[in-house]
Amino acid sequence: MIGLGSYTFFWQQSDKNPNPLTLAQVFQITKDLGVDLFQICDYAPLIKMSDAQLEAAAANAKELGLTIELGTKGIEPENLELFLKLAKIFEAKLVRSMVYSPTSKPTLEQAAQYLSQSMPAYEAAGVTLALETYEQIGTDTLAELIRQNGSPNLGICLDPANVVARFEHPKQCVETAALLVKNIHVKDFAFARQDGWVGFTYTGTAMGTGSHDYLHLLDTVKPRQNAINEIVEHWLPWQGDIASTIELEKTWTNTTIEYLRSTK
Repeated sequence: MIGLGSYTFFWQQSDKNPNPLTLAQVFQITKDLGVDLFQICDYAPLIKMSDAQLEAAAANAKELGLTIELGTKGIEPENLELFLKLAKIFEAKLVRSMVYSPTSKPTLEQAAQYLSQSMPAYEAAGVTLALETYEQIGTDTLAELIRQNGSPNLGICLDPANVVARFEHPKQCVETAALLVKNIHVKDFAFARQDGWVGFTYTGTAMGTGSHDYLHLLDTVKPRQNAINEIVEHWLPWQGDIASTIELEKTWTNTTIEYLRSTK
């Protein structure tokens, strides 16, 4: 299933926007675009909401017919317990996270202990925990951590754009993670020469125009056959002013949705 997420609306929800979109507004836009899945991912206001606000947001999503997924950072048992409670409120069947958070960098042994402590509750609730590929941990190391745990509810959120920063090739990331993938973050990316030819900038680009061989990902992971959701994201650089940046963000969203719908 194609989904949108908080990173689809990064600039529209940012404090640089004089009228940042609310969660209810992004839910409605998602539905208006003909998309039935939304991933609330790294959305700071979520954990500050009251129980009544959370229940209202969940009811709003349900009224619109949206399936909700959640996203956080870190695998400390307390954090995973909190997001499991939030998943129950939103009837979410997937939580995306990362091994590290801004405040916690566990050793691999600690990470294994955290997951062993938390996964039985996720299994009992029927919720999947998907750990994202990114530059701080090699994909092979992440895959081994997941295999050692052995839970059928633990897997990978595949984002091959991230691993380039540790000199992993995106295709190799895809192939290493393939059998463990539970969720996909979809965005294109490319290198460009900086002015004066002094170095490169690595950033997002419109889907289908950059270096991401998404057809290779589709052929390797087979998300449509395996019921793995594909969540639209952007790495959209600032365009000089908020109006131009938001307009391009909207264009990239439409482009990515059209691209995903056009592929098999």
